[in-house]
Order: sequence, then C-alpha cells, then structure tokens
Amino acid sequence: MVRDTGRVAAGADGSSPASLHIPAAIGKQVEFMTQHVSESDVRAIAEYTRIHLADDEVPQMTVDLNNIIDSLKPITEYDLDGVEPTFHPIGGLSNVMREDEVQEGFSQEVALENAPKQQDGYFLIPSILGEGGDR
Repeated sequence: MVRDTGRVAAGADGSSPASLHIPAAIGKQVEFMTQHVSESDVRAIAEYTRIHLADDEVPQMTVDLNNIIDSLKPITEYDLDGVEPTFHPIGGLSNVMREDEVQEGFSQEVALENAPKQQDGYFLIPSILGEGGDR
C-alpha cells in the first residue's frame, strides 16, 4: 500500500521530480504524469480566474491540466526547420480598408429630414424615464 504524504520527493540528484504521484487522494489507482503545473499553480490559477475549487477538487484538476498539457506533446514533434513563424493564420493579410478621406457631412436640415419628430432643430424622441411625453 502506498501512503500519500502530500509531498513530492526530489530526484536523487536534488532535481525537480519528473512525475507527480497522486494516489488515493483522487480515489483512483496510482497515477504518474509529467508535472507541468503543481497543486499550488492550480490554486493560483483558480483564484486568478475566480473559479472556486474545493480542496478535494484540486488534486484531480491538477491531474486533468497536466494530462491536457501532455496531450499537446505531439505538436512539439513536427519538423519545422525552415518554416517561417506566422502571426496570423491567413498569412500575408493586409489592410483591405480604404484610405480615410475627409468628406463633407450632412447639414442639420438634411439630417432631420426623415426624423419622425423634431423641435427647434433637434430630434424629438419619446421619453423612457420619468413622465411621459416627448423630450
């Protein structure tokens, strides 16, 4: 039987552990995984994102996040020699908008031509707060 002390032992040479042992704390058989994030990292992420995790949820979330990160490992195995980095998925996309040009705007009279109601050169709109009537 393996006893969970809640601590991760350092390697024989004093280095960081290559894998994290989380046994009965999550109610499963002994699991080994590469440790990309620790329980304290998970707690900090949860606090930062304002997600409440109960103490008993942290070990499982740690396992899940590390498994997600491990699932991305095949991406690192692609041969990318000679491939230029891109910063946009479409590549050489350029601004397709027209140049800004100053144009004459509407006069007040033209802007008010289609207004359902107007008064003294302003739009007259129905009141939405307080007393009824137009404002």
